[in-house]
Amino acid sequence: MKRRLVLRLHAAKRMIQRRIAIADIAYVVDKGVIIEEYPDETPYPSSLLLGWIGGRPLHVVSADEKDSDFTHIITAYFPDPKKWDKEFKRRKP
Repeated sequence: MKRRLVLRLHAAKRMIQRRIAIADIAYVVDKGVIIEEYPDETPYPSSLLLGWIGGRPLHVVSADEKDSDFTHIITAYFPDPKKWDKEFKRRKP
């Protein structure tokens, strides 16, 4: 099912600040891999997704509404290599 994206205000602000395109967010939501899950988040469980945009890693935190096609975009960022492993899938200790 094709997801309909809902940008939270925080996400929209960060996308502008970080120059992240909505098309890049949509790509990560559609083709990215889940690297962390947050099942206790409210109002919807969320996930941290990793996708690659032009050879650059992009993390997107999103939450799917149960029984609908809406995906809420919480935030998006280019991960800091100092804080993540070389594949950008695990946080460094």
